[in-house]
Amino acid sequence: MWDGPIPPAEKPDPNNHLQYMRLALDQAQESPPKPSNFRVGALLVDADTGAILSRGYTLECEGNTHAEQCCLLKYAKEHNLPEERVGEALPLNTVIYTTMEPCNLRLSGNLPCADRIIRTTSLTGKRNIKKVYLGVKEPEKFVGENQGRKKLEEYGIECIHVPGLEERILSVATAGHEQ
Repeated sequence: MWDGPIPPAEKPDPNNHLQYMRLALDQAQESPPKPSNFRVGALLVDADTGAILSRGYTLECEGNTHAEQCCLLKYAKEHNLPEERVGEALPLNTVIYTTMEPCNLRLSGNLPCADRIIRTTSLTGKRNIKKVYLGVKEPEKFVGENQGRKKLEEYGIECIHVPGLEERILSVATAGHEQ
């Protein structure tokens, strides 16, 4: 896997959404299988250059962290910012690839990922994240019907389903769950 500027021949094509979703799925597989969460992977990508800005997976960072949260935390830390101010450092055309729809409710009481994504623009006034690419809708196992996509779209953030990996994503996401 690669990060940052590399020779163009080796860089993923910014318009090949399936390849980014595969890379996000690679991240999901790094998450420890547990019966109490989904294993999700996410990428922050500069849509203009195709550069991967940050990668994350469920439980990668300290605490009960989600994949999108880890991407934002790591990128903020890299730019010496608190997570709530990460939007100050994000390129204007940043997109997120996530294997599962961003959450709208956290049973842990943590800020939901949909709210974290919205916060990247609401504090800066710049709409850095305009698109979220999703692998699957969140299964209704923990919080019922997730409204993350709906909330993002109401805020003007386009949510786009990337088809082709649904079965594999769900298999990885539910590893460690009772069948």
